[in-house]
Amino acid sequence: MGTLYVDRKGYELQLRDGVVELRTDGALVRGMPAALVERVVLRADTHLGSATLAALADRGIGVLAFGGRAGQRVAHLLGMPHNSARARVAQCQRLDDEEFATAWSRAIVRRKLLNQGRLLRAAAVERPECRKPLTDARDVVERCLDRLPAAQRRDSVRGLEGGAAASYFRGFATLFAPSLGFERRRRRPPPDPVNACLSLGYTLLHAQGIEAAWGAGLDPMIGLLHLPVHGRASFACDLVEPWRIAVDGWVWQQFRDRALRPEHFGRDGAGACVIGKAARSHIYAAIEPLMRHCGRGMRRHARVAARVLADVARWPEEGDAADSDEVA
Repeated sequence: MGTLYVDRKGYELQLRDGVVELRTDGALVRGMPAALVERVVLRADTHLGSATLAALADRGIGVLAFGGRAGQRVAHLLGMPHNSARARVAQCQRLDDEEFATAWSRAIVRRKLLNQGRLLRAAAVERPECRKPLTDARDVVERCLDRLPAAQRRDSVRGLEGGAAASYFRGFATLFAPSLGFERRRRRPPPDPVNACLSLGYTLLHAQGIEAAWGAGLDPMIGLLHLPVHGRASFACDLVEPWRIAVDGWVWQQFRDRALRPEHFGRDGAGACVIGKAARSHIYAAIEPLMRHCGRGMRRHARVAARVLADVARWPEEGDAADSDEVA
């Protein structure tokens, strides 16, 4: 299963006889068996009708559409939902269960901090001239990790995660050439090439998290570490957190190997860093294996979470429903 990226405007997307087709002026440009397509990513203006959207959704093929020159606006179409509502009901029930939600949050943040420590440790070996800031950052991450089991509320868990993240990015930033202008994690808009690539990678990863939650019968909007807020798929954010470091390492590798260079980037009228078309073409092809790996991991975690949540759900008994009918 893979992703079809469309980054050239004017194409028409159709689904015919089990084949996802790209056409221009009626002529077939490319076709992929729908059974091999997991999602479609649209980075340029693309024509597709309601019948095509419905057919893609029916096959469980997600559509991720970027808008704006810098791709700062995102729309996500999901396929058919899971048949059971039990896990979604359990999410709502556990939202205010501080003990359960804190244990869930500690497990997520623990995996994230372990992955941050591994990346910083490996980077210090590969870049001995950066050993001091990388080691300092790793020490802070490990101290936060040591304090994590004692955190009894989600606020405390988030505080440790935030402290570790700030130190982690201070160390991580030393791995990049000063000419790239990357000093810390910044977004909306990303001001430099590294932040722009991190934002794109995280967006693609987040789409995987939404699809993983949806496919497992969970509501992507109802998180436990990330509380529900308007317009945010908070449970997908929960799933994504431990996997962000895989994107960080991939971005570092691209700049380290000079597959991505400063000349691949520009700026829009608002001063945001814009990834050029040639760089986007490289990124989409090069990051796909990583996205498949992370997607498999998140789907596995989502299925486990759905089973755990469904097991603890308070579900109406048939007798309760009958009583309600009698009252009505």
